[in-house]
Amino acid sequence: MEILTLLGDGFATSLSPVNLMIVLLGVTAGLFIGAMPGLGSVNGVAIVLPLTFIVPPSSAIILLAAIYYGAMYGGAISSVLLGIPGASTAVATTFDGRPMAQQGKAGLALIAAAVASFVGGTISVILFTVFAVPLADLALAFGPAEEFALVLLAFTTFVGLGGDDVLKTIIMICLGLVLSSVGLDLISGQPRLIFFDQPGFYSGISFLVLAIGVYGVGEVLFTIETSHKRQQVTPARLSLRELVEGMKAMARLWKTMSVGSFLGFFVGMLPAAGATPASLMAYGIAKSTSKHPETFGKGNIEGVAAPETANNAASTGSLLPMLTLGIPGSPTTALLLGGMVMWGLVPGPMLFIEQPDFVWGLISSLYTANFAAVVINIALIPLFVWALRMPFTVLCTLVLVLCIVGGYAPSQKMHDVWLILGFGVVGYLLRKADYPLAPLVLALVLGPLMEKSFRQTLIAEQGNMFAFVERPLSGLFLAIAAFFFVLPLVNALRHRLANRKLAPDGLPPSGGAA
Repeated sequence: MEILTLLGDGFATSLSPVNLMIVLLGVTAGLFIGAMPGLGSVNGVAIVLPLTFIVPPSSAIILLAAIYYGAMYGGAISSVLLGIPGASTAVATTFDGRPMAQQGKAGLALIAAAVASFVGGTISVILFTVFAVPLADLALAFGPAEEFALVLLAFTTFVGLGGDDVLKTIIMICLGLVLSSVGLDLISGQPRLIFFDQPGFYSGISFLVLAIGVYGVGEVLFTIETSHKRQQVTPARLSLRELVEGMKAMARLWKTMSVGSFLGFFVGMLPAAGATPASLMAYGIAKSTSKHPETFGKGNIEGVAAPETANNAASTGSLLPMLTLGIPGSPTTALLLGGMVMWGLVPGPMLFIEQPDFVWGLISSLYTANFAAVVINIALIPLFVWALRMPFTVLCTLVLVLCIVGGYAPSQKMHDVWLILGFGVVGYLLRKADYPLAPLVLALVLGPLMEKSFRQTLIAEQGNMFAFVERPLSGLFLAIAAFFFVLPLVNALRHRLANRKLAPDGLPPSGGAA
């Protein structure tokens, strides 16, 4: 009952005319920021952060949280329409979102992403409201060993449930881990893999550069090669009837969205875990539990709903360790944490006692921002779908321009532009050879976290490798990871045994000649 009273006071703060206008502006700005390749929630919050000093701290954090929420919604737009994930959290959305757009179902894919994001955000905010303090204690139990085991679990989930060629998937993960080690060593500071002594490699290879290269430029090159086989204008439309049908289709996916919401929230609240492994795990679970797993990667609406539900739930979950422990759960919440410190607020358990108006005003604004985001997103879907009706030559040109500008803007280095072009050619060749690109990008994103947590654990435990299995949580994650890793082998053996039972004389199951 006390929580409802505090939440009611929070709504009195967040629904004031000024804060309500701030929520609408923040969500709309975040939607377009998230939709732009090269930007994202981190850049959006960083750009707006200096402007927050002109408003009270409660309004400032509401503005930044609204931008964060809107950007998480907007990340699906570029993933579906262009096949370019603007942030690592939207990589899994491209698996089925882009094929749906190519089949003329861009509107349906965007509706699925918007509704799934709303469901994930709503469930996670409710969980945040009810379990904020108890869950903070669980987050405290996570150390470097648990972080390493969680990232390894994300990789093995992709291997065990990915459905692509397992060997090729492992090769791409290893290649991504190698690229993630480019730059300066975490412990010694010594340069590693500085190709041709180029100074640009000292800062490492950015996820954005690799993602824009392999997904953006590589997709353009592949499309140009196959353009004579497809229409010059992408078939895309959205009517009121399709909108209603999309809502009905999403209602049938309530189990997938529920699992993604809970999974995303609990993974997102773990310090340094974030929405990327959450969306990946949700996609893998949805595929493994689906009645038609073979349709994933070919335009299955469930493959859009699962990761979008999880990454939006994780974005709310990542706020939990920031408020209760002062530990950011993602790069964006690290910026929010910095803003709170600048405003004179000290994150931690005492924040709920000393600044209840601030805390509950922020929590209630998440409800408002979530509702505003889904309304604005669905209202703008016809505009986004209309963009797909541009002539093929114009669309490809715009994608290339966005790729170059998006890669150059964050660092303002031509080194990154040349890398984008190089990765574009490599991505095009890998796609022709049927190598999955997602494991490469995800390994680059999670590789630094995996290496840091692994080395921190070994340093703290004086080289004891058994420390990873001696800790209960990390041991549990490693056991699940081992199960997913051997799952393809088990499935292959079962398939072979089933074939032998059908063909006892060594002939194919059909009984024909071998």
